[in-house]
Amino acid sequence: MAIACVATSRATEALARTLELRIVPLTSVERVDVLVDGADEVDPALRMIKGRGGAMTEEKRVARGAARRIYIVQSSKLVDRLGETAPLPIEVKRSAIPFVRNAIAELDLVAELRRTVDGKEFRTDGDNPVLDAVLPETDLRALAVALDAMADVVGHGLFLDEADLVLIEEEDGQVSRRSRG
Repeated sequence: MAIACVATSRATEALARTLELRIVPLTSVERVDVLVDGADEVDPALRMIKGRGGAMTEEKRVARGAARRIYIVQSSKLVDRLGETAPLPIEVKRSAIPFVRNAIAELDLVAELRRTVDGKEFRTDGDNPVLDAVLPETDLRALAVALDAMADVVGHGLFLDEADLVLIEEEDGQVSRRSRG
């Protein structure tokens, strides 16, 4: 049986094709056996921030539908508290940027509209902008629930339960592992 892969972004699909991996549309699969992905930050409880590439909404959808979820990170991505080194990406409907900024300010989040290196408004593959929020010390689960409940938030980069196993490349090239439970 040949291995089939799904991609969560156009960029990942393009890279996979250069590696001659067999890509099938996400819409053609009912489940994913194994997810392998990266993360922007990982805390000791294996909670993560993802989304610097802008694909956090699709990545979360695939992670929640995968039987086994493995994340690979460099040791520099390990943090004591989420938000130490990476902002929290929040994908929003374009017409709702001011409304979402106001709503998340009530959650003590200050966010800036993500821009490309040439200063243009960054857009996800779904053509939505991303607000990058400074993440204060907070109840992450309550924050995730609040963001999920906002009608104009398409998705966000808090991945609180999605990692089963995290493989960590140490500075000396060795690989260590952390698993949930």
